[in-house]
Amino acid sequence: MADISTIYKLSIIAFIYFTNVYGTSCPVLECWFVQERPGRGGGFPAAMSQEKSLLYINTDPEWKRPESQQRPSTDINPDRLYYITDPAATFCSSSLHPPEGSVQKPQCEINPFMPQPSSVQWTVSLTDSAHSPIYLQADWYSASLQGLNGQLSLSSVMRAPTATKEPAVLLSVSSRTPVVRSRLGERVVLDCGFWAEASSPLSGSGFTVEWRYQFRGDGRLVLAYDGKNDRLAETQEKGAELDFTALHERGNASLILQEAQVRHSGTYICTVYLPYILAQVAVELEIVVWFDGISTSPPSLSIFPSPLPLSVPGQVVTVQCEASGFSPLSLELHWELMEMDGNVRPLGQGSVSGHRQGPDGTYSQTTRLQLDSAKLDLGRGGEVTCVAVHPGGTRRARVTLNVIGVSAPSIEDSMAMVAVALCLYGLIKVISWTFISSDAEKVNVLL
Repeated sequence: MADISTIYKLSIIAFIYFTNVYGTSCPVLECWFVQERPGRGGGFPAAMSQEKSLLYINTDPEWKRPESQQRPSTDINPDRLYYITDPAATFCSSSLHPPEGSVQKPQCEINPFMPQPSSVQWTVSLTDSAHSPIYLQADWYSASLQGLNGQLSLSSVMRAPTATKEPAVLLSVSSRTPVVRSRLGERVVLDCGFWAEASSPLSGSGFTVEWRYQFRGDGRLVLAYDGKNDRLAETQEKGAELDFTALHERGNASLILQEAQVRHSGTYICTVYLPYILAQVAVELEIVVWFDGISTSPPSLSIFPSPLPLSVPGQVVTVQCEASGFSPLSLELHWELMEMDGNVRPLGQGSVSGHRQGPDGTYSQTTRLQLDSAKLDLGRGGEVTCVAVHPGGTRRARVTLNVIGVSAPSIEDSMAMVAVALCLYGLIKVISWTFISSDAEKVNVLL
């Protein structure tokens, strides 16, 4: 028993020693340090530089790295070794630390960060003072991380005493579900949480939460909340809200959509503002429409005009294809030509319109193609096909194009020309017989 007691005591002593010296640490993170290269002569930045870096994470706010601590054996530039204090332990998430020998790695990027006041209307109250605090005079960094298998999206802002390479996390914004799929009509929760260092001077002046929507260039404000003044910004979005109790008590800034609609599909950006700093994460939302047990609605295709008019070299024929009744929005339209010999040739996308939403929540879209035999080398024509590629399946609609008068006539063209020639020959014969008969009658009269 004495030996066991001695081993137990030595274990406790060793644990206390390593905790005091090394703190409560997490696995080392491999990361990329990315920054702009300064342009020549102080001009615009020439390009982006990228260097390997290592992040050593510690969760004890009181921990100080000993000066005599041995540097790790690595070929990475010592200036790119960062000793980060993260009391919230967000950097310690298992999704950021794959098993040893794993091929998959989390995505990690660290960048220089410049604190500055925000000009957004609902954040102006966070920086009422016209003077920047001395606290901002330090080295600042931002880090963006994506966990394995889409389990975590994390953005953090860190402050380090000048030239120390020992930043402390002041603000972290994260989402445990960066990709969300929901059925039409259901209640949807887009996860977003934040943590702020309470001891930081920037944490005592309130916060602001903002949700924005983006999809294919379309963007709008969904919700903005001024936590300092307990006030919501006016928006046109209906049915979007926050749990304000959870927001103030636990930093739960998740967006709640009471009834999912097709138009909600897209990217939602959750941004949390503190005075002079901000962090944000993106959440992808896909609304799944169910039709007879099928989770998506593929498009129905219609081609106009049908049939196409006959075309001659140099003539332009315009054909239009409409895809309707599809959901979700993701759709690719293009054209193909199956020539007379069976060879399939792409004709491009044509001119594609924007999406139009119907009363049932599904979408329609149109593509228009100009068939110019001089530019597209249509030969004798063939079968023109409109192709729609959609998550619910690929659909095709076809129409026949006939080009006449080309240098290498088809069998049908040859037969038509023979028929015309025979008709002309017969007409000439009839006329000649008429004149011969008329001349014979005149001769008989004279006699």
